[in-house]
Amino acid sequence: MENNKKTKTTPTVQRRGHGPGGGMGMKPEKAKNFGGTLKRLFAYLSKKIYLIIFVLVLAIASTIFQIVTPKILGRATTEIFAGVQKGMDLIGQGETITELPIDFEKITQIILLVIILYLGSALFNFIQQFVMTRVSQNTVYEMRKDLKEKMNRVPIKYYDTHSNGDIMSRAINDMDNVAGTLQQSLTQLITSVVQFVGVLVMMLTISWQLTLVAIATVPLSLVVVMIIAPKSQKYFATQQKSLGLLNNQVEETYGGHTVVKSFNHQEADIKDFEVENENLYISGWKAQFISALIMPMMNFIKNLGYVFVAVLGGIKVANGQMNLGDVQAFLQYTNQFSQPITQIASLMNTIQSTVASAERIFEVLDEEEMVNKPSGLSVEENSPYKVAFENVQFGYNEQAPLMTDFSLNVSSGEMVAIVGPTGAGKTTLINLLERFYDVTGGSIRYEGKDTRDIGQNDLRSHFSMVLQDTWLFTGSIYDNILYGRQEATEEEVYQAARAAHVDDFVRKLPNGYKTVLNEEASNISQGQRQLITIARAFLANPDVLILDEATSSVDTRTEILIQKAMGTLLKHRTSFVVAHRLSTIRDADNIIVMDHGSIVETGTHDNLMAKNGFYADLYNSQFAKGPVIEG
Repeated sequence: MENNKKTKTTPTVQRRGHGPGGGMGMKPEKAKNFGGTLKRLFAYLSKKIYLIIFVLVLAIASTIFQIVTPKILGRATTEIFAGVQKGMDLIGQGETITELPIDFEKITQIILLVIILYLGSALFNFIQQFVMTRVSQNTVYEMRKDLKEKMNRVPIKYYDTHSNGDIMSRAINDMDNVAGTLQQSLTQLITSVVQFVGVLVMMLTISWQLTLVAIATVPLSLVVVMIIAPKSQKYFATQQKSLGLLNNQVEETYGGHTVVKSFNHQEADIKDFEVENENLYISGWKAQFISALIMPMMNFIKNLGYVFVAVLGGIKVANGQMNLGDVQAFLQYTNQFSQPITQIASLMNTIQSTVASAERIFEVLDEEEMVNKPSGLSVEENSPYKVAFENVQFGYNEQAPLMTDFSLNVSSGEMVAIVGPTGAGKTTLINLLERFYDVTGGSIRYEGKDTRDIGQNDLRSHFSMVLQDTWLFTGSIYDNILYGRQEATEEEVYQAARAAHVDDFVRKLPNGYKTVLNEEASNISQGQRQLITIARAFLANPDVLILDEATSSVDTRTEILIQKAMGTLLKHRTSFVVAHRLSTIRDADNIIVMDHGSIVETGTHDNLMAKNGFYADLYNSQFAKGPVIEG
């Protein structure tokens, strides 16, 4: 089925803070069912469970190597200090020494061990990042594949009730959000927890008193986050709202720039832009400024603890209660102690946002599918009709049925025109014919067989459709026509183009059939776009051709040429023509006049005009002269 048109959308983007706070002050989107969604997400990961366990082991080993190195390195400082102190004692005893009695061999061994540990940590970190990248991308690949397959199984009703922007946001932005978190945040969360526990253990092995001093700064850091973060969340929410409004305004203005200039609305649009831009600026700088306060305040608190540890540690060294190297190692641990806490706090927001994204994806995967329910009706052998509607009942809403007892028989090769006012059920008839929706009662038969007993793809292979609104993809004109039947030969493409009067204007273009259409196909006229879609339908060579006011966008001369071409191409082919301009269906074999989902009149144009009924009123209203307005 032809889509109405390409629509540019502005999908929701999960933005993160750019300041030193790393987005800690941003309010994440929360999942409705956090536990259930997380469980389903891990079900995808469980297919690579052995690699995940391997990654976690590497992450833990890498973190442990980083944790133990400060204490080992502190031994070198202790050895140097002990050698210097011993040398001073010898000098104090009156001995003459040429060099300080420092054990450089032991110090070299310690430094080599530290280098090996750091290299091992870096190597493990590289391997686990490499493996986790493959795991995350494979996981999201599986999710994308499932989503793609699901989108082919959901009924057209889903697309009718969900905007293109929402679907694109789930398929692209939410998928990217999940991929980024699986690749980085999962291992980062593990390493942060291991680092926090490991650093705490190492600090306790050195001095429990100094550990208490370091831990005392943690509640102060949490207080800072609890006070500042909620304030920044309010401004981040305002910033996101202003950003969305500004994006919509810019897209609307530039998308309709011709209309804007035609009505001299440039200045008014610029003023509207400046107002919204000012709102975004005010909320943006406040959000970033307040969020950026978090890290400086936490660093200040951390430095206070650092000072207290240094002073207390110095006193202990002076009193001979601690080695100098242990104090040096402890000071390094003090710097490392608050880092995992900050990372975990930031990761909680990221994980919440990711689970919310995963939930949006799973919502699509849980959508009801259009299942093939056998009709239970026997096949009518040698049916005289190509298509038959038998007492069809249908309604988009069960409480408001549109068709209650619709019947129509269409013979092979017959041209059936469907006319009626807006909401009469013309498009619904086509939707039911192609099984975009299934009937709730009665039967639709194709060559004697109920369409519910025919696979959707198999059924639609017999149909081709051209809608009033064109749909062309980015690519050459040749490829757009070939889209109708991929196995068609080059000559068949040209023949279809000539039949639809496409060949004339295409060969006048600089690149001919190789001319690449842009995203909106705006480098050719609306009428030319319509002709290309008609050529594509002709190339498909269907048993049944559906035309929904296919010539509405072409000029009168081209319309006449297309009508003549259709007369030849529609021979021996069943066709349904949804018509708004009744002058285009005068030669139809049968005209079906619909109103409120029911057939009110049938017959040829001349017969219906002679009846002087509903059809005659519609026809005459299109050609009636309007009142003369005197100036």
